[in-house]
Amino acid sequence: MIPAKPKLLDQMKSVMRTAHYSRRTEEAYLLWARQFILFHGKRHPREMGEGEVSAFLNHLAVNRNVSASTQNQALSALLYLYGKVLDKPLGRLDGQITRAKTPQRRPLVLTREEVDAVLRQLHGERRMVGQLLYGSGLRLMEALRLRVQDVDFSYRTITVREGKGFKDRVTMLPEGLAEPLRLHLEGVRRLHARDVRQGFGSVWLPFALERKYPHGARSWAWQYVFPAGKRIVWEDGTERRHHLHEKTMQVAVQKAVRAAGIGKAASCHTLRHSFATHLLERGQDIRTVQELLGHKDVSTTMIYTHVLNKPGLAVKSPLDG
Repeated sequence: MIPAKPKLLDQMKSVMRTAHYSRRTEEAYLLWARQFILFHGKRHPREMGEGEVSAFLNHLAVNRNVSASTQNQALSALLYLYGKVLDKPLGRLDGQITRAKTPQRRPLVLTREEVDAVLRQLHGERRMVGQLLYGSGLRLMEALRLRVQDVDFSYRTITVREGKGFKDRVTMLPEGLAEPLRLHLEGVRRLHARDVRQGFGSVWLPFALERKYPHGARSWAWQYVFPAGKRIVWEDGTERRHHLHEKTMQVAVQKAVRAAGIGKAASCHTLRHSFATHLLERGQDIRTVQELLGHKDVSTTMIYTHVLNKPGLAVKSPLDG
């Protein structure tokens, strides 16, 4: 009996897993592929082409009023579906798509006093994560996905594995955070030892490393720096302890901003923006900041140079005259 051919979205998922795409990208691409199919009355994508793709993307921009980045993500998902899964690359779409407008926004930045006020409202591991976002310039998921082996206390460095664009980079471990983080890890180690005694203690390992290193998932080096409070059962039936959920930090920071009485729509990412801005304010060269942030192009880092053009430095307001 010939086995049934897997469904299209299952094929797409399998191809992305083989290519080591992140789970977030995988979820986003599958979502857009599903919405594309539903938009066209559940027609199979193989029966459609550039015209239907353009119609869907125009619908997103005109009717749903999505942002430019959202529309571009949907386009990337469909290009991947046709090019890598269906082996039917799309032709030129230039001129067929109504592009969503990209607003030119300056990053929201907190002052040093505001950052201090926010961090004081956080407690325990949440405060430590916030300190890493601001003190090391990490993205939220980069901080939450840190493993024990990524923190080097001797050299005061943190290694970010597979950051945005699948790139590794090294950033600083703040001097003032070294000892609190060391004490935190002692508590995490006790939690891990308890899990092992109970027959658990394994974590998810990327890229089939669990098959290559059968005991690696339970080793101390691979444990998360910020483990979740509870173990969960994964798709393969294994009960594991994952890292702290990002929603936990996002809600905690929002509450901290309100409690600090700050009238800005600050978020976890605002702490990273503040890290870059404050380094430039202190005279750090932009190339170094680029490397610490993990930006591919220095032009991305240039958005923080607005702090070097503060209004009032060279021009005096007539009100002050």
